[in-house]
Amino acid sequence: MTTVYDFTVKDMDGNDVSLEKYKGKVLLIVNTATECGFTPHYEPLEEMYKDLKDEGFEILDFPSNQFANQAPDSTEEIHSFCTLKFGTEFPQFEKIDVNGESAEPLFAYLASEKPFEGFGKGLKNVALDQFAKHNNKKFGDKAYIKWNFTKFLIDRDGKVVERFEPTYDMDQVRKEVEAIL
Repeated sequence: MTTVYDFTVKDMDGNDVSLEKYKGKVLLIVNTATECGFTPHYEPLEEMYKDLKDEGFEILDFPSNQFANQAPDSTEEIHSFCTLKFGTEFPQFEKIDVNGESAEPLFAYLASEKPFEGFGKGLKNVALDQFAKHNNKKFGDKAYIKWNFTKFLIDRDGKVVERFEPTYDMDQVRKEVEAIL
């Protein structure tokens, strides 16, 4: 049975990192963008990381520029922005594609384990759904991730237990992380 530990990704410097390195930890894997309306999610993410990392919690941050070009900078510039503006200390990886033929295999796997079920109700969520559908047309059946700041919760055995769309309340994300710690 496949788990996240079977994947190797690239760190900020382009070096291979086996996710086996995180075996036994609770993970929150996130695709991010620095010019997105959800960029303020970095704040509660960093707070959660600082509060829970000693309990075996890690956040793995993967910048992506596939949603309305909201992460146009280099991996290094993105990292500088995140550390200076939000004080992020959790691991950030190389900028990747999360959709299409060039999608990072990890994200194709995550999305196959927990497929998209919608952004939720409300005017903002309906608007985001329409915008995402338009943006993701070019990826067809390989539109695994619908927008920036989609989060996947991984248990200590490397299994995907939950998917949180960017519209999901960050306090609830934290509660669900704490519940499996």
